[in-house]
Amino acid sequence: QVQLVESGGGLVQAGGSLRLSCAASGGTFSTYAMGWFRQALGKERERVSTINWSGGSTYYADSVKGRFIISRDNAKNTVYLQMNSLKPEDTAVYYCAADTSGGVSGIYVYWGQGTQVTVSS
Repeated sequence: QVQLVESGGGLVQAGGSLRLSCAASGGTFSTYAMGWFRQALGKERERVSTINWSGGSTYYADSVKGRFIISRDNAKNTVYLQMNSLKPEDTAVYYCAADTSGGVSGIYVYWGQGTQVTVSS
């Protein structure tokens, strides 16, 4: 069973930065595609960014492109989301998730508990 634990959320002013971390255990992290998703209050969950098993392929939602950077450290079983130039509309609960097919299925089967990010104006 894969467990994912996010950390690094918090309250930040607009224009500030945060770095989210997601530590994985219980599986073969280095073979998984990983993703960051977010859900704001009253809105549907949104895919923010994904990264393939090697880190060589990434995806960003248009809303975060140029501001967020996803990365991973397979030696530490951890995926990161560096969030810069934060805006109030980035306020949401951020979740990391694992696609154990390595990105083939595009289905994220394991999810963390989420970490709250709040950006004040």
